[in-house]
Amino acid sequence: MVSNRNRVVRLLSSVMVAVFMVVLSACSTTKDNNLAYFKNLPPEVTGQLPATLPAQVRLQVDDEIAVTVTSSAPEATAIFNAPLSNSSVRGDVAVQGNPKLMSHIVDRDGNINMPVLGKVHVLGMTTAEVEQAIHDRVAQTVRDPYVNVQLLSFYVNVMGEVKEPQRIKVDKQQFTVLDALASCGDLTEYGKRDGVVVIRNDGSHTTYQQLNLADTQVFNSPYFYLQQNDVVYVAPNRIRIDNSKYNQNNAYKLSVISTVVSAVSVVASLVIALAVK
Repeated sequence: MVSNRNRVVRLLSSVMVAVFMVVLSACSTTKDNNLAYFKNLPPEVTGQLPATLPAQVRLQVDDEIAVTVTSSAPEATAIFNAPLSNSSVRGDVAVQGNPKLMSHIVDRDGNINMPVLGKVHVLGMTTAEVEQAIHDRVAQTVRDPYVNVQLLSFYVNVMGEVKEPQRIKVDKQQFTVLDALASCGDLTEYGKRDGVVVIRNDGSHTTYQQLNLADTQVFNSPYFYLQQNDVVYVAPNRIRIDNSKYNQNNAYKLSVISTVVSAVSVVASLVIALAVK
């Protein structure tokens, strides 16, 4: 009798160990602590990093700009400034010397519609080039005009493993991928620091580049400074991928574990019953 009971105890112990190993294998995940930025930063307190000059922003459809025209005789150029009733306005902007000036939206044909001048083609031009083009036309009737063009906003989209994925309205001409990520609350702990992709469309081609935020060479990338309508996508790291796989198969694994435990209970009951007899 004692021998049978010892065999039963050993059998039950073996079964429980097997069940425990199944549970561990079902719940295990791959560890990934690669959360640091710029891991190859030199140990010195100060230093220089590689950098590239920001590309000149060229106007695209749906961009919003403000145009101010003035001269030594402001009354002569007032007619070239957009009235408050401008129907193409998204907002207004305060400009020194004028209480309020309305903005212009680049239409589908790449034009803005200005008082007196009518349609001005601006698509693909920098703000400096637009200033010069408007200056040349105004100078035909006004002496020594001064033209100022400001890009009020453009948009970038940030997706993937960031805390607040969103479409960001940018109100400055120099906006980096780090600015975009900071605007979204930074990457989550599941974001792949060396898997940040910037997708860019210039109207005729779509290009992309993968940025490695763990490497200081990212500052030297032409995609480090974002442009209008760029898409920033942060890929998931191994933990997120493993967790996703686990969640997809969670119900199946729980069902398997439940079946194994039930089977073990039945076998244990039969073995105990036989041992008692």
